Amino acid sequence: METTRRTLLRGFGAAAVTAFGFLPAARVLAAPVFRDYPFQLGVAAGDPAPDGFVIWTRLATQPLEIDYGMPAAAIEVNWEVAADERFRDVVQTGTALARPELGHSVHVEVAGLQPNRPYWYRFTSGRERSLWGRAMTLPAPGQPLDRVRFGIAGCQHYEQGYYTAHRHLAAEEPDFVFCYGDYLYEGRSNRVWNGGEMGPLENVRQYEGDELYTLGDYRRRYAQTKMDTDLQAAHAAAPWFMTWDDHEIDNNWVGDIDQDGTPPAIFALRKQSAMQAYYENMPLRASSMPAGTRMQLYRQARYGDLLDLNLLDTRQYRSDQPCNDRWGVPCEAIDRRDAAVLGGTQEEWLMGRLRASNARWQVLAQQIMMMDLDRTPGEPRTENLDSWAGYREPRRRVLEAVREQSRGNVVVLTGDEHQNYAGELHIDGKAPGPRPIATEFVSTSITSGGNGIDQRGDTVAIQQENPQLKWHNAQRGYVMCEVTPDLWTTQFRTIDTVTDRGGEMRTRMTMTVENGRPESLTEA
Repeated sequence: METTRRTLLRGFGAAAVTAFGFLPAARVLAAPVFRDYPFQLGVAAGDPAPDGFVIWTRLATQPLEIDYGMPAAAIEVNWEVAADERFRDVVQTGTALARPELGHSVHVEVAGLQPNRPYWYRFTSGRERSLWGRAMTLPAPGQPLDRVRFGIAGCQHYEQGYYTAHRHLAAEEPDFVFCYGDYLYEGRSNRVWNGGEMGPLENVRQYEGDELYTLGDYRRRYAQTKMDTDLQAAHAAAPWFMTWDDHEIDNNWVGDIDQDGTPPAIFALRKQSAMQAYYENMPLRASSMPAGTRMQLYRQARYGDLLDLNLLDTRQYRSDQPCNDRWGVPCEAIDRRDAAVLGGTQEEWLMGRLRASNARWQVLAQQIMMMDLDRTPGEPRTENLDSWAGYREPRRRVLEAVREQSRGNVVVLTGDEHQNYAGELHIDGKAPGPRPIATEFVSTSITSGGNGIDQRGDTVAIQQENPQLKWHNAQRGYVMCEVTPDLWTTQFRTIDTVTDRGGEMRTRMTMTVENGRPESLTEA
């Protein structure tokens, strides 16, 4: 990027306002001239409220370089929000600073807008302008609402497929998107991967670099992921509620523990880098800015009187997986009374939100499957120890709290499994009660796992062993939910190929459940 003396302001007196309200940095580029387009990573909106939302962008003229083509100086970025997509009715404008300390990202918390309506936003810096994005404000608290329609997406391994599903998701123009995590994967670049029963498969594209450890590593991986224009389209189409799972830091990490036995003090350094990069690249509020190795991600969004969306974090406060997280091995330690998934503070927060809710529907938007499926047909019984099934006491406490509400209006939304599932939740899946407590919908991956198949043979056998599992599918795609006061409709959208561009999307299954009657889960 080129600058002149006129564009370089020195000192703390330069007039610029940031989303954090900080004073400007000592070096501020007020009118930069960029050698290359700086908005290559797109735009995004997130965490909507009744009067606004976060709008995000990140400047990067050379996204895959170590310093991503940017100088060690803060850069002024102007933003505007309009009531129409042609920006004829601009309702708010402002200036933020893209700071080098935050990877030249911008997080503007827009407020003072009207509830329950769409807005459009864009950014400029110097003579460069971003593409525009669309966001929706929440309805006013308690506002009667007859419908909300949203998408669920995640598990988007860049190497294993193209993001065509994101382009289809963008065309749906949902009210919001819930991203359950695994936005990127932390492993080294690989030409081939183990496709299991399909044998070795060649990746359709490759990550840059080795496994991620440093802030620069994570920044580059996010940049490569976000340069995908299909993903950019999905971000620009609707506000996203972001949560993470494991691969944003390291496979199957929980608390201060990684999968390799790294000393916690050393793993903490990796977590700090990963958390900072995650914040830099997501449309999150300042309240989620990491402090050391902690990051506030559980929160609630309320859609009028219709739906309370409780976004959970099932990684940061969790105790270690039992039995060394060994797949397919019987494990008595799943009954440990001191086990934790949400941690004490988050669990208490969730219980309070469930008790206080007057919404028609209550939603737990989280990462790991809550159905305690027996994963080995016949004997012995085994569980996925990295799911809620590996933590029976925390699972029991949450489901008993749901049952005590006696409303039958709780829906759990999940990812992680790289398959679509629909099923019922009971206190003990081995001995289901006469009536389920809640409904769970699990969304498949955007790309992780490659093309997949309609139904895996092992999952067919698992369903026969677990009557609470009502349907499953192992293709790629996303989920669309339409919620009315009396009926929840979930459409499982699947795509025929992710290893070639231009895959065709279809609705593979539609499931419905009536308000107050979780036992009514059925194919539409």
